[in-house]
Amino acid sequence: MKRILFFAGLFFAMTFMANAQDIQFTGSARSVVGVGETFNLSYTVNGQASNFRGPSLSGFDVISGPFTSTSSSIRSVNGRTTMSISNTFSYLLQASREGTFEIASASVQVDRKTYKSNVVTIKVVRNGSSKGGSQGMTSGGRQSSSGAKSGGNDVFLKAFVTNDNPLQGEEVVVTYKIFTKVPISQISISKLSSFQGFWSQNLIKDNEKFNQYTQTINGEQYIVADIRKIALFPLKSGRLTIDPLEMECVAQIKRQVKTKTGDPFFDDFFNDSFFNSNVATVEKSLKSNALYINVRPLPDANKPSDFSGAVGNFSFTSSLDKEKVNANEPINLKCTVTGQGNLQLIDRLNVTFPPDFETYDPKVTSNINTTASGVSGSQIFEYLIIPRKPGRFTIKPIPFTFYDLKTHRYTTVSTPAYTIDVGKGTGEAGGAVYSGGNKEDIKYIGSDIRHIKNQLFSLRRVGSFFFGSLGFYLLILIPVFLFLAIIIIWRKRMEQQSNVVLMKNLKATKVARKRLKKASDFLKEGKQELFYEEISQALWGYLSDKFSIPKADLSMDSVSDALMQKSVNEEIIHQFMDTLNNTEFTRFAPGEKNQKMDKIYNEALDIISKIERELK
Repeated sequence: MKRILFFAGLFFAMTFMANAQDIQFTGSARSVVGVGETFNLSYTVNGQASNFRGPSLSGFDVISGPFTSTSSSIRSVNGRTTMSISNTFSYLLQASREGTFEIASASVQVDRKTYKSNVVTIKVVRNGSSKGGSQGMTSGGRQSSSGAKSGGNDVFLKAFVTNDNPLQGEEVVVTYKIFTKVPISQISISKLSSFQGFWSQNLIKDNEKFNQYTQTINGEQYIVADIRKIALFPLKSGRLTIDPLEMECVAQIKRQVKTKTGDPFFDDFFNDSFFNSNVATVEKSLKSNALYINVRPLPDANKPSDFSGAVGNFSFTSSLDKEKVNANEPINLKCTVTGQGNLQLIDRLNVTFPPDFETYDPKVTSNINTTASGVSGSQIFEYLIIPRKPGRFTIKPIPFTFYDLKTHRYTTVSTPAYTIDVGKGTGEAGGAVYSGGNKEDIKYIGSDIRHIKNQLFSLRRVGSFFFGSLGFYLLILIPVFLFLAIIIIWRKRMEQQSNVVLMKNLKATKVARKRLKKASDFLKEGKQELFYEEISQALWGYLSDKFSIPKADLSMDSVSDALMQKSVNEEIIHQFMDTLNNTEFTRFAPGEKNQKMDKIYNEALDIISKIERELK
């Protein structure tokens, strides 16, 4: 307990001395950068800061930020100990065009006072290799805070192919794998690969969990996950290119800032991981390698004339539902191709029916199974045939030719021949009409006489017309009145939206509650820093919008005056000020914050509700 009290007192002494010193808020960046180059823009204040408001960054692309980092130092010289705290707010920017740009001042609050930084001038030149080199990017990594970056081999994306020299129509599987040594989240694909010249089939469902495992590369252990796996069937021969896959993710990098005081005791204490460890988030843009597939043409030697392009390992079966029928009765012939290969590219069979049979295009059904190893399943062809004359007929064997990848030659398999005995039918010949692919879809037409209608008829008087009636004029006038009402409502709406102060006032409570809901989510997840930041933004933003106070002019005094002018109860004003003070104090004070987070959240929600009731 004594040690805890000592360290708490030491922390408050550091905070007091930091606030007592002269506050300096400065912005810095490289003076010359190249077009397309990334660099850091940093704002540093030598005090415990809050409510940082960044400048407009026109002329630059904001890759990430602002990110906040805090550092502290203690020096002991001749028995005199001095302490200092500084906050740094960092952006990672990319220059988009040439010119000289002046970045306006940023603002920050220290001890309830607002400070503004200097103007930062940056010259962007055509040559991308300006003095000092490129900063912030390492093999796709983006620096997110001072001193924290992800190396190019921490997280990377790579594409693999099972066979880069397949035959035309032969299945190859492309797998995109992510390798990481650090925790990553928010994985999203920004650009899919294109597969020109291939027929593709996705082997991993979108809602399926990633299969993770570990792999050692160059003596370092990585966690590996299969992000995407595609089965490809080349449709033509030659050299085909598969473009890279691009994706975004967020990596977490641990960072420690060493504090040197000159006293070994203080060095060990403040460099302890509990006080000094920091986790920085780094946005990563990942891009896989391109793949080049050399597709070989199928051999022309011994290629059968009926070969339709099937490549793989298949079996071929058939069945006939009946062999004895009467004329004009339908028969179903089913042929099934089963196996592994380019099944869905098999769209026809070479079937020869007797000339006295009426036939229709087959009904084709695909039953495809996708697994990590590839595509398999069956392709079913159902033929509906109708014999029109009695007699004995034979359906010749149906051949199916494919290129067998096991034997590396063309293979032809056939169904047996079917003999059908057709008896003399009843009814008129030609009375069957086909309307589908199944025998249930056959219907018979006995005659073209329409059925007598037996439902009730609606009757009306002779000479009675809708034109000129009351309903006729109402239908004409109602759209006119609706149009005028829409115009009036629209004009009032536009007048309201043009009044920026009024719109902010109307939306103040909604915006505050939205921030409080977001803070509630951070509370449940235990994300302390994000929770306190959202609570602070909800309270200050509510006051700014509700009372039309510019954010740069927000302070405890201006807020108190605004509430008094609105005749808000003094007790509620004091409660609101206490809530703001408790939020800022708890945010940066040591100790157990999880219990305090519930209290702060309830106080913020309660005080905003009370002010709303007072203002009504």
